[in-house]
Amino acid sequence: MSGYRREKTIDLGMVVLALVMSAALALVQVRGDLALSPGLGSGTWPFDRLVFASPLLIGFTWAVNPISLVAIGALWWRRRWPTAVAVVAIVAATITPAVVPLIIALFTVAVLRPARTILTVALLALLPIPAHFLSSPYVSGVPIANAVILGVLIAAAVGWGLFVRSLSERTERAEAEAVLRAQRAQREAREDIAREMHDVLAHRLSLLSVHAGALEFNAGASAQETTRAAAVIRESSHQALEDLQVVLQVLRSPDGSPGADGPAPRTRTGLAEVPDLVRESREAGMKIDLDADGVDMDGVGRGAGPTGIAGLAAYRFVQEGLTNARKHAPGAPVRVTIAGGPGDGLTLELSNPAGPGGPRDGVPGSGQGLIGLTERVALAGGRFGHGKDGAEYALRAWLPWPA
Repeated sequence: MSGYRREKTIDLGMVVLALVMSAALALVQVRGDLALSPGLGSGTWPFDRLVFASPLLIGFTWAVNPISLVAIGALWWRRRWPTAVAVVAIVAATITPAVVPLIIALFTVAVLRPARTILTVALLALLPIPAHFLSSPYVSGVPIANAVILGVLIAAAVGWGLFVRSLSERTERAEAEAVLRAQRAQREAREDIAREMHDVLAHRLSLLSVHAGALEFNAGASAQETTRAAAVIRESSHQALEDLQVVLQVLRSPDGSPGADGPAPRTRTGLAEVPDLVRESREAGMKIDLDADGVDMDGVGRGAGPTGIAGLAAYRFVQEGLTNARKHAPGAPVRVTIAGGPGDGLTLELSNPAGPGGPRDGVPGSGQGLIGLTERVALAGGRFGHGKDGAEYALRAWLPWPA
């Protein structure tokens, strides 16, 4: 059932309920009771009740006022024009016992309309009661009790409507916040994966560029050197394609996660893999001096814990630094220094003679790697800096290493 049909079904139910309850109240009322200003009803048609006898139930009759029927019928449009329906119900209840449609109309106004409108309509509904007693100062007994009952019913209808409104607003706010949290989590997951894939792809593609350039410009290379370079190109291309496939799956997935059957990004790397990373770059022709004496490389391991996060950040630091050196200072020697220990933190520095600043052989360099590395180190709770230091260009970072 659509939302509109469901709402109109509820409205029809409210009309029927108001009709039945009004007829039931009429059976126990004296004419004019439970009207906001009973003195206005003259006791003649259309102010008097219409009495109907039931052909099925012998001796059972029910009565309803014609003006009350107008107010009851107006409840069909209570969602579309709640204020107008409430005014009609107030007028009807002022001169006839149309209390039930009045209560429903006031409840609807409290649910759907702003505070100023609610206050105005509520005061308008209460106004005939003191006005009637001011015009008839000697009225006492049952009319006063009925007036108190009417005031309580009006206040209860408005109060219950405000309570339902607050529940509805709270539910809508909770749903909106849940959507925002899901979108934020999805965006952060995409950013994390994009940062990870940038680091991996930039490293692989820069290696491809170096080896392809070596094959292009070293025409006199031996068959062994050519075979080794071709093998590195093939392996790097295969790994880069796998990583690219993961990126495409993430971007196509509605929840920002890789497909169940697809490859997972190789994020389980840590400081222990740095020597392999250096060796791979040396095979590509880079001159790298790695100084990590006294550092427990396996101590900053893999995983989702604090040391695992620091280990991955350290690995990406070295990887991005070597990638930048290949792009901007080809052939220049690179020095990688790693120091520190548990409790003191991990200090990393990667430096090389400053190149001309432009990317090598048209290899693009957008600067996203350093931006991502800055964010990664910050997320790990560390500090990161980069820039020229005299004739050298250096990357420096400090990462926490829990004791």
